Parts: sequence; C-alpha cells; structure tokens
Amino acid sequence: MILAAVAIIQAPPESSLIETMAPLLLIGVAFWFLILRPQNKKMKEHRETVNNMQRGDTVVTAGGIIGKVIKVKEGNEIEIEIAKDVKIKVVQSTISEVRTKGAPVKVAAKEKAEKKETKAKATKKK
Repeated sequence: MILAAVAIIQAPPESSLIETMAPLLLIGVAFWFLILRPQNKKMKEHRETVNNMQRGDTVVTAGGIIGKVIKVKEGNEIEIEIAKDVKIKVVQSTISEVRTKGAPVKVAAKEKAEKKETKAKATKKK
C-alpha cells in the first residue's frame, strides 16, 4: 500500500504535445523575424540594384576592384573601365556594391573630415 502511494506521488505530470512544442515554435518564429527575414530582404535589395545597373554607374566587385560601367551586356557580363583605356569584363554576380553616378565614397569623406580636424587643431595650437 505504501509503495503504491509513493509511485503515484513520484510519477511526473503528463504534458500535452502543445505544451512541449510551444517553446520550440516560439524560438523558430523569433529566429525567422530576427535573422532570416532581414537577410532575405537585404539579398532582394542587392539583387535589384545589381539588375538595375546602368552605364556610368560606379561598381565595386567582390575582389575589391572599383570601376565605371561601360556596357551592360546581355546575359550576365558587364564591361567595366578601371582606369583610362583599361576595360575588363566582369560577371554580374561578382558585383558587391553599386554606387550610382555622383555617389560619394564613404571612406574618402571620412578621410577629408579627419584632415580638416587635424588642420583645425594645428591652427589652434599656433
């Protein structure tokens, strides 16, 4: 009689399938909204900018080559001018960034700002 009572007391409560799967589903939903959805949105935006490239746009390849688009050919090739009279053919999928006409380079802008600050400090010290 005592053993039967102990067995009943020690038996774990049964949980339903919904209670077991709810935390897993919540983690999956959070993963989707925090990681997968923004990444897919970013990939779609990048694909659109690469597909909408025009002659005259400045592009950066995955290898770090910066050039100006001369021709957008049928298929997946682009012709880029990297220096005066130096043209190369690049596969469109290797374009990592498209800078439109007149878009400033972020690094160059930072360098100019730093130079102005150092010149300003130098003139204040004199």
